[in-house]
Amino acid sequence: MAVPGQKPKPHIQAVREGTFRPDRNSEGARFAPLEPIEPDWTELLPGDASEDVRGKAADVWARTVPALVASAGLTDSQRETVIEYCLTVARLWQAERELSRTGLVVETERGNVKSPWVTIAHQYRTHFRSLVGELGLSPAAATRITPPDFGGDDDDDVFD
Repeated sequence: MAVPGQKPKPHIQAVREGTFRPDRNSEGARFAPLEPIEPDWTELLPGDASEDVRGKAADVWARTVPALVASAGLTDSQRETVIEYCLTVARLWQAERELSRTGLVVETERGNVKSPWVTIAHQYRTHFRSLVGELGLSPAAATRITPPDFGGDDDDDVFD
């Protein structure tokens, strides 16, 4: 069950902002500062039908990951969330293309019905919104992320 109220800040963000208090904040997990390694999209999405999705996912990875490494301190330990984001964007793009080709209403033996791609696009769009908030990629979510300080003198900093 979800806990009401504001989402807690990541530990490193509270430390960078100077608002960390041991009695109120949990240090949480600390990850090694390794840049995420791009997955092999052909292994992740096998088959000829997935060629467009693979290309779009790789494009989203190339545009998004460098920005997340610089802005939020994304590490390799957190790459599965970004992979999920890339696949969601690629599948949403695929659903929108199919909707453009077939239309919102399709003709069946029972008459005209809503295209199944409408439901698929809706589900991926909902998942997309949650991932955008998680990664801080929307303008509103970006205001909640403080960029890491890569030039600090703190020797025990995660980003050293």
